Amino acid sequence: MGFWTCVFGGRETVACTGCKPVPHKKPVPHGKLVTHGEPVPNWRLVPRGKPMDAETFHSSATFSHVSLRLLAEASASINSTLNLQTVLDRIAESAAKVMNAEAGSVLLHDRFRSKLVFVSATGDRSEMVIGQEFDSDLGIAGRVASTGKGEIVHDVQGDAGFYREMDQVTHMRTLTLMAAPMIAESEVIGVVEVLNQQDGEFNNGDLELLQVFANLAAVGARNARAHERLKQQHDDLREQVFKEQPIIGGSKAIRDVISLCDRVAPSTASVLLLGETGTGKELFAKYVHNASSRAEEAFVPVHCAALTETLLESEIFGHEKGAFTGAVGQHIGRFESAQGGTIFLDEIGEVPLATQVKLLRVLQEQEFERVGGTKTVKCDVRVVAATNRDLKAQIAKGEFREDLFYRLNVFPVTLPPLRRRREDIPQLVDHFAGIAAEKMGLPRPPVAGDASAVLMSYDWPGNVRELQNVMERAVILSHGSPIDVNDLPVDIAGGAEVIYETESEGSLWDFERSMIVKALRDHQWNQTQAAKSLGISRDNLRYRVKKYKINKD
Repeated sequence: MGFWTCVFGGRETVACTGCKPVPHKKPVPHGKLVTHGEPVPNWRLVPRGKPMDAETFHSSATFSHVSLRLLAEASASINSTLNLQTVLDRIAESAAKVMNAEAGSVLLHDRFRSKLVFVSATGDRSEMVIGQEFDSDLGIAGRVASTGKGEIVHDVQGDAGFYREMDQVTHMRTLTLMAAPMIAESEVIGVVEVLNQQDGEFNNGDLELLQVFANLAAVGARNARAHERLKQQHDDLREQVFKEQPIIGGSKAIRDVISLCDRVAPSTASVLLLGETGTGKELFAKYVHNASSRAEEAFVPVHCAALTETLLESEIFGHEKGAFTGAVGQHIGRFESAQGGTIFLDEIGEVPLATQVKLLRVLQEQEFERVGGTKTVKCDVRVVAATNRDLKAQIAKGEFREDLFYRLNVFPVTLPPLRRRREDIPQLVDHFAGIAAEKMGLPRPPVAGDASAVLMSYDWPGNVRELQNVMERAVILSHGSPIDVNDLPVDIAGGAEVIYETESEGSLWDFERSMIVKALRDHQWNQTQAAKSLGISRDNLRYRVKKYKINKD
């Protein structure tokens, strides 16, 4: 008769056909089965003291082969993707399959909110489970997450720590449960559970095997999260390189705005950007974000005027499945996407009153509910808002909540219109001409003196955005030649008498001198009025008149 010894986790069990179990005296390698001291390729842990005949051993060895094969398949499947949700789904499915369990699930630990969240599940009631969450110190899963040690519970209903609400949600009865912690870099990031083994009871060998799945889940989740972070950083860098514009200009007006943004950026205060359309409010919102301690996290813009009331709430706060027609699944809102970073609410004056109430709560309590949901979602997000409206006038009309205004108006910053910073126009013209030329594969065109004077004297009701569009049109029309007045829109250049003198055609000297001469002539050489139209002080104008040797005709 042969003796088989299995050492598993430091414990050893000996079984023989029809004989009493006999301890194996020699050390046996972890996880090995031996017969008369020789290793046998397959093993399975059997209860101490239970005799095992040849047929039982045979079926045990076969089951072991199946388990190891399924484990290998699961490992290959899990490591074949970097999509986090796919990784977690495959973990739950494979664990339940290998353990022959009624259901399996993966819970992730949300450290910020101290919650355990069901992110994946298998079984006929899995849809009821996904998205459910509870305090991370509750239930058997909470105990495993807290201790970092796996558990087998044979009588779940009799366990004092069992969180019964999940059975109420799924309308099933949990009899036995096995849970193992997902540990990454010494931190418990979640828990893998299997419920109700269908051919017996869970044993210590099963727990060891589940821990393997938990380890795979931890590594897979960590790699998938790292991949998602890298992808997001890559996308953010692409946006910065290809879309983000630098702040152009050295006027006092623009320097004052930058100084205010520098002061408020390190704080957590809400910022309200005020100014006309096209003054660059989103650009300054990004500047505040990039100068803050949140710069490594997301900057999430929301253009409030572009969405209906229902869609706006869904976009900002997210929605649950079935919240409204077309809501076929859960949607994560912009506040959750901006977790740890900054959300930019553009055109905040367009937000309906009902949504304003929810925004006020977020600013006060840092929490909200998704549309159609009842669960409170915590968030740590800095709010930067912007508007071209007079919010105080809207408050007087009952169109904007006064309490929300004061929450947003902690640090107001007013952006100057382009007509108040005319000295920045030459730089902006050169910058936008360069961008447009590069986009079209053309050399950067110079700007002729007559066009320069017109651009400097125009009031620009659409501000910087209008100037950018005008320069793109001018570059297309000039097609590499110097931009002249004929390349400008009629409503900007039409009928204007432009007189300029040149020291160097197309130079900055010509550009600025022409603008000053035209302003003086337009105001009958009244320097006070000319300076006001140029957006500079009278002393500044006098200095330039002397510098450019401008004499009255």
